[in-house]
Amino acid sequence: MLNTLSVRNIVLIDQLDLAFETGMTVLTGETGAGKSILLDALTLALGGRGDAALVRKGADSGQVVAVLALPESHPARVLLRENEIEDDAEIILRRVQHADGRTRAFVNDQPVSAGLLKSIGGLLVEIHGQHDDRALVDAATHRVLLDSFGDYEADLAAVSAAHGRLVAAQKAVDVQRARVEQAAREEEYARHVVEELSALKPEVGEEVTLSERRQWLMGLEKAAGEVNDADEILNGTNAPGPTLAMLLRRLTRKSEAEAALFAPMADAVDQALVALDAASEALDAIRREMAFDPRELEQVEERLFALRAAARKHQVDADALSEVLAKYAGDIEALETGAETLVVLEAELRDAGAEYREAAAKLSKAREKAASGLSKAVEAELPDLKLGAAKFIVDRQVDKERISPHGIDQIAFHVQTNPGTTPGPMMKVASGGELSRFLLALKVVLADKGSVPVLIFDEIDTGVGGAVADAIGKRLARLAQSVQVLTVTHAPQVAARSQTHLLIEKQAIEEGAFMRTHVRPLDIETRGEEVARMLAGATITEEARAAAQRLMREVGV
Repeated sequence: MLNTLSVRNIVLIDQLDLAFETGMTVLTGETGAGKSILLDALTLALGGRGDAALVRKGADSGQVVAVLALPESHPARVLLRENEIEDDAEIILRRVQHADGRTRAFVNDQPVSAGLLKSIGGLLVEIHGQHDDRALVDAATHRVLLDSFGDYEADLAAVSAAHGRLVAAQKAVDVQRARVEQAAREEEYARHVVEELSALKPEVGEEVTLSERRQWLMGLEKAAGEVNDADEILNGTNAPGPTLAMLLRRLTRKSEAEAALFAPMADAVDQALVALDAASEALDAIRREMAFDPRELEQVEERLFALRAAARKHQVDADALSEVLAKYAGDIEALETGAETLVVLEAELRDAGAEYREAAAKLSKAREKAASGLSKAVEAELPDLKLGAAKFIVDRQVDKERISPHGIDQIAFHVQTNPGTTPGPMMKVASGGELSRFLLALKVVLADKGSVPVLIFDEIDTGVGGAVADAIGKRLARLAQSVQVLTVTHAPQVAARSQTHLLIEKQAIEEGAFMRTHVRPLDIETRGEEVARMLAGATITEEARAAAQRLMREVGV
């Protein structure tokens, strides 16, 4: 229910704080006192379109705060949690309207978009009047209302589930068909790629391994040149070994007298020969360790360059060549086996379609019965509302080819206001006053079918009086047994049936410097005076007061 409404600097309202009770609350007052302004302010808090003209003259901004209490299971709380908004004990909707046209929206003090605020507000409060922007006349909601009245949740769930399976089956067929068609278009190229890459046999990580091996072999090739040069020096035609050996032989053949003289030199030459032999042995060891085969470098380079050429051709890394091979091999397989798979999927699609049509037909039959029941229930309310000759028609258009999670029916509420006239959409056929009464009858019938917690009726009794106004008051009181009802009224028969009566009036401030809207709760005595004013007009007579007391006694106040 709506607990409180606070308004600051909206048109004629400078500061206003209202507390509301359960049941039925009426708002009365003379024309121009500010009743519509109050509803405009509430509409703003519920996510309605902002307007700089709403800001009170001289103020930079206006603000409206609506505080509502809801049960834990209410859909609005679910929506809050889905949008990660703190779900407090009370739901606080706040809207700030700036004089430059900007608006800001908050739910439980968290900034939200105006669209989200409107979605939340739509789950909390409905405002009905004689105008299309405040009436439940959107045909898109009529199916939901009929389904709520019909109470066939299992059939609705079955259609929704069958629709989900049908959509999934159709998607599977579309994907498979596209894959087969794509494979057929690229078959020749795919076979060429598979043949080429199958011969190449690329492996993940192979490019890095080959590159490292190539660098190693190139290093060995460079070192081989150094080994050959060393061998030429140590063992070639100009090698020092033979010359030193010959010199050593000459030195060792000297006479004993000379031997002592050349002994140090002979020892040095001998050591040099030993060193040369050691160098030659070391060189042989290096050559054996290198075991370098020039053909291996050539083979490694050919393989590496082939991998890189294939990678460039397919615009991928060399490591992804195996994935390319798998893709094109899969395309060929899809071409070869895809037709068989497609046949299976198409059969599953036909089964899903048959299942959906069966569920949709069952739901449509249930809606046919519910449509008849809703029409009769609404029409039972019409005579007392002086619409006894009118017909309320649930127009149900069935399109068996229609695929929707909600079934094959399109629902719209039509009316026939007079015998012999052509029925048509409620908004086009009914006048403002008739529309209000049709809507009231509809809401009374649907009151216990998941209505929003707060219903507001804006002067739906305009242009009627006497018995019709009394009938409207009775139905508003009946509604108030299920939901909180607020109604702006000029009918004393409606005002007399409320549990709470708020009087809206203008006040002159600072010797008439400016006017403001003021709301005053009425007690039993002042209520009688206000009902008398509504009966008599500007001059309240004793007869009007007596009539007001009699009316209030009749309705049990």
